[in-house]
Amino acid sequence: MAPEPAMTDLTPDQRLRQLELTVTRRLDGLLHGERRGLLPGPGSEPAGSREYRPGEDEVRRMDWSVTARTAVAHVREVDADRELTTWLLVDASPSMEFGTAELDKRELTVAAVATIGFLTAGPGNRLGAQVLTPYGLHRVPARGGRNHLFGLLRALLAGPRSAAGSNTTSRFAHSGADLAEALAAVHRVANRRGLVVVVSDFLDGLPDEPGFPARWERPLRRLVVRHQVLAVEITDPRELELPDVGLITLTDPETGRCREVWTGDRRLRERYAEAAAAQRDQVRHSLRRSGATHLGLRTDRDWAVDIVRHVHAQRRLATASGAPRRGGVA
Repeated sequence: MAPEPAMTDLTPDQRLRQLELTVTRRLDGLLHGERRGLLPGPGSEPAGSREYRPGEDEVRRMDWSVTARTAVAHVREVDADRELTTWLLVDASPSMEFGTAELDKRELTVAAVATIGFLTAGPGNRLGAQVLTPYGLHRVPARGGRNHLFGLLRALLAGPRSAAGSNTTSRFAHSGADLAEALAAVHRVANRRGLVVVVSDFLDGLPDEPGFPARWERPLRRLVVRHQVLAVEITDPRELELPDVGLITLTDPETGRCREVWTGDRRLRERYAEAAAAQRDQVRHSLRRSGATHLGLRTDRDWAVDIVRHVHAQRRLATASGAPRRGGVA
């Protein structure tokens, strides 16, 4: 059997058809039935109370009035929402154009968005997006239907790419919003409780000193208070370690600044790997403190397998906690 052509060898429409086949074949078991999705959901409509189960129930769901009246700890129960609005924040900044494996980070971002679109599809469900581009934020209104999803995917694939190291890239880096501002914009448009998915490398706004919060941590926490939030972190292996290939030129895609580096220096490669690991630890700690659910995808891994594992893990968590599920989310 002939191997499938590389994604970069296909036209945008061919890429989308191949992506649709990949999602429907590889994630087929997740696309059936009413209860499907990415996160366990508590719903939002009140539906009485029940006794508190230590170790299973969250304290924030305590029904204090019933607890005081009965002298027995109770938690609020809620009915699952029947319709879901999903808001995507898609990072399409220059740093997302990097890639050294099967896909670049932009292609992997499109794959993640496509999967989220298929997993949250359903009668009455809607999908909207805020796309963080070098030009600023581009809003895609929340609508339902396959045509709307594919229109968003085409726009993400066809978006202009900046030339790394050029004056154009440097100008772009200072003309658009950053991730923190984009999260604040999502908070303004996501009026109804639902699902928010942030797809980014989360490199924007990281502090120089470890232990300090990222600039985007506070606005992300604000979203978590009202919505279910999934943070999809996109990484490439060359962001984590340097190969021993002699003299190379490194370019900051966000600013266009270049620097020549001799990768034959073992100690330099070790320092780079240590700094990269510390940077990723900062991202993980910030996401954990914000309360968002974290899904890591890499350009050198099977993204479909990683998503399936994540969904199954979230469903096991929901089953273990006994939490009711929100329609279209879990």
